Amino acid sequence: MLKGISPLLSPELLKVLAEMGHGDELVIGDGNFPATTMGKRCVRCDGHGVAPLLDAILQLLPLDDFVDAPVTLMEVVPGSIPDGEPPIWQAFRDAVARHAPQAKIGFEERFAFYERSRKAFATVQTGEGALYACVILKKGVIRG
Repeated sequence: MLKGISPLLSPELLKVLAEMGHGDELVIGDGNFPATTMGKRCVRCDGHGVAPLLDAILQLLPLDDFVDAPVTLMEVVPGSIPDGEPPIWQAFRDAVARHAPQAKIGFEERFAFYERSRKAFATVQTGEGALYACVILKKGVIRG
């Protein structure tokens, strides 16, 4: 255990975050996301939800301010959920607003999201049960 670092962040995940460079992408997948198939590196975070993990990661990971939207969500396939927008998206907006209020959230069509995920630095597999609870984060820089 370390002071000031969320216990949700395992040593393996902390190592991945530290190894990432500017412009590298991290995918946080829900329980249905094919993380092992998609990623070069897959970090297991079974039993954890995406929203609390996103909040913990954003405490440490700077987001890229050279791109329009350093946070990307998977677009909802029309007709796949009854209310149009997954309720978990508000928790994602809240986490981004807390840690990177200037950052915009973008959206990517499902198969384009998968293709982009294949190129990501790493993928985090969670136990999240909510639908459309997948996020791509683009790492930025820390200005000294």
